[in-house]
Amino acid sequence: MNLSNQYYALGKNFYQETLPTAVAEPVLLLWNDPLADSLGISLSAEADNELLAQYFSGNQLIEGSKPIAQAYSGHQFGHFNPQLGDGRAHLLGDLTDEYGSTWDIQLKGSGTSFFSRSGDGRCALGPALREFIMSEAMHALGVPTTRCLAVVATGQAVYRERALPGAIVTRIASSHIRVGTFQFFAARQDFQSLKKLTRFAIERHFPEIKLVKVENSKLDEPLLSSENILDFFTAVLNKQVTLVVSWLRVGFLHGVMNTDNTAISGETIDYGPCAMMNNYHSGTVFSSIDRNGRYAFGNQSKIIQWNMARLADCLLPLVNEDEDIALAKITPLLQQFANDLQYRYFEMMVNKLGIAELAEGDIELVNDLLRLMQDEQLDYTLHFNHLAENLTQTAVDDFLNDIEKMETQAQDQWQLWLARWYRRISDDVAATKRLMERNNPLVIPRNHHVEAVLESAQESGDLSALHEFLTVLQQPYSHIASTEKYQDVPCGGDENYHTFCGT
Repeated sequence: MNLSNQYYALGKNFYQETLPTAVAEPVLLLWNDPLADSLGISLSAEADNELLAQYFSGNQLIEGSKPIAQAYSGHQFGHFNPQLGDGRAHLLGDLTDEYGSTWDIQLKGSGTSFFSRSGDGRCALGPALREFIMSEAMHALGVPTTRCLAVVATGQAVYRERALPGAIVTRIASSHIRVGTFQFFAARQDFQSLKKLTRFAIERHFPEIKLVKVENSKLDEPLLSSENILDFFTAVLNKQVTLVVSWLRVGFLHGVMNTDNTAISGETIDYGPCAMMNNYHSGTVFSSIDRNGRYAFGNQSKIIQWNMARLADCLLPLVNEDEDIALAKITPLLQQFANDLQYRYFEMMVNKLGIAELAEGDIELVNDLLRLMQDEQLDYTLHFNHLAENLTQTAVDDFLNDIEKMETQAQDQWQLWLARWYRRISDDVAATKRLMERNNPLVIPRNHHVEAVLESAQESGDLSALHEFLTVLQQPYSHIASTEKYQDVPCGGDENYHTFCGT
């Protein structure tokens, strides 16, 4: 394994050079073999356990690594902080897989940096294991996400409300460039660095956007045209549509959708106070720090629009020196983004109902279903499973025949809704069921099961329950031996459940 350092090459305005802080007794707890294989890493937990513990604790640098803490700003719950940055993370470098894709390797919980403020730079074992569990579950669910390569126990305590075992998690991402990274330079009116960052982001994530290289020019870098900037912004917007619609499909709540946690790659990043929804309610919030419900389940589409508007603010000077002209060019893209989000959301929801293409009346069908589910406090995952499990052509035909014979006033709201849905899908019920099975997971990382396996791992050091849980989560659309064990809903429906930021 040999790392390169593409982000490091951007220059010192973009980071602080800093080494991970050594730990006392690193022990490899989790190693993601499939991810390692896809990255072309030939080391294995069985043969190279001690070396992996040294590498992914930061005690020993991987060949070629130039560790840095990245600089960025961010709006946190709507309030701008001009300087955040990696206060407990070190970007070790990047590597390229056999398909030519480049991946960042970052340690999280690896010590302090210039950006740490009053933090200790460390991570407790629980949040490290949570990130591994949740990111692997999201990957298997088909949600764009950063992933975890390793979790290493440090042998040192981390002090929060009480002493907790410490750990370091290795995060893999196509990059760690955030909306907040652009805000960092825009807030300082450092437009040269802003241009350099944008060029880098285009070349890294959107190579289909062709930059103009000027022959015989003294400039080392290609030019950025106004069209390049607008194409870049459009590409970022498209990534966010896919991301947020994927969250809403499986009932995921990010919990802290600050601009510093919004990756331009469209990958889920930062699994601190995240959670999964049980009973459907658009106002569901679990994060202990989201006291006003800013990042509630049903607000996530609105917030990503707000975050993208903040990215647009940063890009305006690159679009045109005249702000009015720049606004006239970029505003329609944000308007189209809002339309795309709405359309893709309802397209996704009808897919959950086994309907391949959105048609007239389908939006009302979806909204009426969600209203009924919210009123009756129905589980978001299980209810779609229940709709699909007994779906046959005969059952649909019989129901429709029976309901035609009933008095309208004798039919309850559910029967009326079912009749509308059944009429919509009656032409090909088998195809409906197949589409539903592809879009509705049988199992999700339910909050009470996540907490149970984390408690077991932290209190006893036994990871067997965690491994069993991961095995099920990695096959969320298939019924395997232990699937039913993790499908149950919590007593009280998570009414008093709260998640906390891992810092």
